[in-house]
Amino acid sequence: MTEGEVYDFLTDAIWTVLIGTAPVLALALAVGLIIAFFQALTQIQEMTLTFVPKIVVILIGVAATTPFIYSMLQGLSDRSFDAIASGGL
Repeated sequence: MTEGEVYDFLTDAIWTVLIGTAPVLALALAVGLIIAFFQALTQIQEMTLTFVPKIVVILIGVAATTPFIYSMLQGLSDRSFDAIASGGL
């Protein structure tokens, strides 16, 4: 296996992680910003107000994007197992 193939495999792995986690992280960021604006406007500084909605939205987001994440990971694992089977790794 050449250095270029290793670089390509690692690049695919990093992009898979970034693209797979992006929807859930974007949801958490959006909810966090909305809650921060709400707290700044109302001056309510309750700690549970920040954590509970984020946790709920993240769990819903993970449940909604599970098929997408699974397909991304399956594609990466298929490519890596094909490389192993062909003697590339």
